[in-house]
Amino acid sequence: MTALALSSPHRRGACPGLSAPMPTGDGLLVRLLPIGSISLGAFRKLCAAARLHGNGIVEVTARGSIQIRGLSATSAPRFADVIASLDIATSDGIPVLSNPLAGLDPEEALDAGARAAELRRALRESSLPARLAPKVSVAIDGGGALNLDELAADVRLRAATTDREVVLRVGLGGDETSSTFLGTVAQEHAIDAALRLLDVIAQSGRAARARDVIAADGGAAFRRAIPDLVIPNPPSPRSAHKPADPIDTYPLRDGTRACGFGLAFGHADAAALEQLTDTASAAGAVGLRAAPGRTLLIIGLAPEAAASVTAVAENLGFIVRAGDPRRHVFACAGAPICSSAHIAARALAPRIAEIAARQLGPSFDVHISGCAKGCAYAKAAVLTVVGSPTGSALIADGRPHDAPFATVPSNELLAAIERHARARQCEGGHV
Repeated sequence: MTALALSSPHRRGACPGLSAPMPTGDGLLVRLLPIGSISLGAFRKLCAAARLHGNGIVEVTARGSIQIRGLSATSAPRFADVIASLDIATSDGIPVLSNPLAGLDPEEALDAGARAAELRRALRESSLPARLAPKVSVAIDGGGALNLDELAADVRLRAATTDREVVLRVGLGGDETSSTFLGTVAQEHAIDAALRLLDVIAQSGRAARARDVIAADGGAAFRRAIPDLVIPNPPSPRSAHKPADPIDTYPLRDGTRACGFGLAFGHADAAALEQLTDTASAAGAVGLRAAPGRTLLIIGLAPEAAASVTAVAENLGFIVRAGDPRRHVFACAGAPICSSAHIAARALAPRIAEIAARQLGPSFDVHISGCAKGCAYAKAAVLTVVGSPTGSALIADGRPHDAPFATVPSNELLAAIERHARARQCEGGHV
């Protein structure tokens, strides 16, 4: 039986893997970062194990990890043993993230999954995993239908096609828009560049992130690390990445389809996922992949089968349309699930999505945080709600640590959100 080590329940930087579950208000939590596809049979058994050994809640995170809740000190090792028997490939070191459809997408410029596997091997042979903060991550974006433009990472390698070749643009400490651009490297230098840049972060201390290094010296240490790898005056890419949304249907190289659906507020009952898995299997699908944005992609559907699987997913309560207002409400587990939370964020989320449905969209999002840590959403939201011992703080166009414009008692929160949403709409998007 797998030996376990318990992580601190309050450490924001902790990563609760199978061997180190994290205590929370509803028991122990474990997190898996899948690599590539999971067979439908294996995923069904994972969900069954979540019901048997946990509380039956399965989550998909904003970064595409799978979380199981409600385990105990006795059941967590049993759950880990089940997962070990399922041959599900997972990353348990420094997170190296690649495109959700890597290796399957006919539009990708390079197979980011293969590059990511190469980097993981190199990291295992280095001292870097022991020297870096648990949350340090690398994103390798090979282009194609589903890119990683909105995913923040300490080190970003993004494929760009020129008139002569495919090269990789290097960014640091953010998503595609906010990261610091460092230069362009050839494919054969990508792994070396990533290792050198991670070493710069490690030299700044066990808690350092790329953004901390940039804040200290403007990125000079990073630039000194790879001058011999950067291509001088690289040609401009022929085309930029297109906007991507995993909740859609995408053609794959073998002629089948990938069909994406979202977990409302990032969680679902394991039983509902088992039902959807059975439906997908009966329709001829072969597997699924977890994707950023709290979504799953069913892989290998015949073109004519996608619509029927989507209909079943909708009936089970999953998000099947890109414009679903629930996608713009971001809620942590909240009280009593999380021992740090002061409000029941997850329980409030459906009602908030309902009362603000007409306003919710790309220009109006709501972050509900049980405490000031802000685990559910890393960006600034149009409206952020933060639980505290004295009530709920309301923050406009900011993050949980920013100053609130009002604090209301918990029993007045929904009415206050409704008023704010209406006022925002009437004033053209300004408080």
